[in-house]
Amino acid sequence: MTAPVAWSARVLTIHPEMFPGPLGHALAGKALADGLWSIETIDIRKFATDKHRTVDDTPFGGGYGMVMKPDVLALAIEHTVAQVAQVSDVPHPVVYLTPRGRPLDQARVRQFASEPGIVIVCGRYEGIDERVLDAHDIEEVSVGDFVLSGGEPAAITLIDAVVRLLPGVVNHPEGLADESFEIGLLEYPQYTRPRVWRDRAVPDVLVSGDHDRIREWRQSESERITKARRRDLWERYEQTRRARAEP
Repeated sequence: MTAPVAWSARVLTIHPEMFPGPLGHALAGKALADGLWSIETIDIRKFATDKHRTVDDTPFGGGYGMVMKPDVLALAIEHTVAQVAQVSDVPHPVVYLTPRGRPLDQARVRQFASEPGIVIVCGRYEGIDERVLDAHDIEEVSVGDFVLSGGEPAAITLIDAVVRLLPGVVNHPEGLADESFEIGLLEYPQYTRPRVWRDRAVPDVLVSGDHDRIREWRQSESERITKARRRDLWERYEQTRRARAEP
C-alpha cells in the first residue's frame, strides 16, 4: 500500500449535504478541483439498524436534548478507519469537534497539514456518548469558546485552515509566514491604494522604500496590537522571547 498523494478529509455527519459547502469555492475549491486534496462525507445515519435510522437517544440521568448513540457512531467510525487503512499505511487522526476540546491553534493546524489526512466526527444535539471517545483514539478539538448547532461549521473551519497550508494551494507560500499566529503575534495593519482615503493617509514608512524600516514598523505594530488585544498571546510571546535570549 502507498499513501494517497492528496491530503484527504473524511467527515462523519448526519448532514452530508452541508459539504463541501464553502470548501467548494475560492482557494479551497480550486485546490479541490485541482486534486490537491479530497473530501468524503460518511452519513452516520446509514449505520443505524432500525427502520427510522435513529442516531440519538435521551441522556441517562435526565436533562434536555439528545445524545448521539454509541453503537451507531462507533460503527461509522470503525468503517471509516478501516477505509483509511485500505489506502494508507499511516493512520489518520480522528478528531471530534466539541467546545470542551483543546483549542485549535495554528501549530496544531500545521500538524494536521503534515498528516496524510484527517477523520472528523461532527456531533449534534447534546454531543456524543462518552464511551465512544473512551473506546477509540479520538482527539477532542474546539474552534472557539462558543457553541454551534453542530460540528459541521467547525469542520469546515478546520479543513479550510489546513487546506491553505498544503503544498501548491497558495501561489506564494512564503507569504504565510507573515500571517497572524505564525510567530506568536497578531498580524500588522495592511494598506493599499489610494494613498489618501477620506483624509486618512497610509503611514509614511510604508511608502518610504526602506525595507528595514518597514520590517521594524510591522514588527512593532504586531507587538502593539497583540499586547492590546490578546494578553494571552502576548505573555506567551514574551516568555518565548526571554527564553531565546537566555545564554
